[in-house]
Amino acid sequence: MPDLPDFDAVHEFLLGVLRSLGAEVTSPWFYYQLGLVLIAAGLAYLCAASVNARIDSTALAMGLPAALRLFVRVFLRNLMVAFFALTTWIMRAAMLQMTWPSRSYLLAIAASLASAWLIIRLFTSIIRNAFLVRLVSLAAWFVTALSIVGELDAVSSALDSVAVTLGGLRLTPLLVIKIVVLLSFAVWLASLASKFIDTRLARSADLTPSAQVLISKLTSFALVALAIVVVLGSVGVDLSALSLFGGAIGVGLGFGLQKIVANFISGIILLADKSVKPGDLVTIGDNFGRVSTMNVRYITVAAGDGREFLIPNEDLVTQKVVNWTYRDRNTLVEVKFGTNYDADPKAVCRIACQVATATPRVIKLNAPACVLTEFGDYGMKFSLTFWIADPEAGMGNVRSDVMMGLWDAFKREGIQVPYPIRDIRVRSALPIDAVIEADGKAS
Repeated sequence: MPDLPDFDAVHEFLLGVLRSLGAEVTSPWFYYQLGLVLIAAGLAYLCAASVNARIDSTALAMGLPAALRLFVRVFLRNLMVAFFALTTWIMRAAMLQMTWPSRSYLLAIAASLASAWLIIRLFTSIIRNAFLVRLVSLAAWFVTALSIVGELDAVSSALDSVAVTLGGLRLTPLLVIKIVVLLSFAVWLASLASKFIDTRLARSADLTPSAQVLISKLTSFALVALAIVVVLGSVGVDLSALSLFGGAIGVGLGFGLQKIVANFISGIILLADKSVKPGDLVTIGDNFGRVSTMNVRYITVAAGDGREFLIPNEDLVTQKVVNWTYRDRNTLVEVKFGTNYDADPKAVCRIACQVATATPRVIKLNAPACVLTEFGDYGMKFSLTFWIADPEAGMGNVRSDVMMGLWDAFKREGIQVPYPIRDIRVRSALPIDAVIEADGKAS
């Protein structure tokens, strides 16, 4: 059951805020300060526009480290805020010398808010995600603004006054906000650590690509799980109170998430047994291409023509997979062709092997082979096989180069490629007079 808030306390708080605002708005010093704030904003705009017109941010940051370059660019983008904060602090200091501190409180608030926004934007410049930057900046600035005006404790108490009790867990809006903010920050730190580990793993020559991907995925999951546990523990959530949700998740996994779990487990199996690795050339069903990435749920197979096939990991475990580069990257390519019966089969095989040997990308150590496979209706049929060491560069193009070479060689040697010839024989025909007479009767 939700805990009802103390409405009398909230009512008194709102009345006190309204009385304070009414007292301040009726004072002439409020409008004096408001005018000074507007003047400071105008001066800050003019100064920032003048400086940005004379400074090239790219040239200014050139030669600096990457983090410092980003820091300089963010500072220049918020130059108006910096000038506004500086101007209002100067006005605040002048007002303190001329009158009471209570008559310059609005300038102090404006200067503090501007300074807080500038500091927050500079610190969040290390975050690469634009949405996360805006979210963190606004949340941090909102909390800072409440602290500056002295209402942070009151707002926190109001957000904590409404609660929903689930078992042993007391869920309040304040708790939800803390969990979301801290969890976002913790997951971001976990992603940074995961990327750093991925970079170190990529530089390791002792690990195979499959081992690198496996360690990377397991480390990423472990860091995220650790971040969740640490955040929930830090905000005072009893993890044993989440047993009800754990049971519900287990039921959901059993009924609705079977395929997801199967693909996840299949991905772990593929990474562990190294049957498919990034960079392998595979044929899965009608899909042929190079494995570009291996993810939690699927692998990405680049077809080489701009298409990418997303194949679930379960299909690679349960279906037939042809791995052209499982143990040896050398790949056998076959070219079928035919000649007429006037050609010498031995000469044809010799010429075909010479053409294949002279073609780029064909391995010279494994000599090409050509055999006569069939005496067809229109000519003899041959099969030319040769090996290449870079199947990821394509097999259709090298097959085309060999066939072009065969065409030129056959032209030089006078060997003809067979093509079907059909003879039409008329055994008996009616005389012309009989045909004309038959047409007359029909009409």
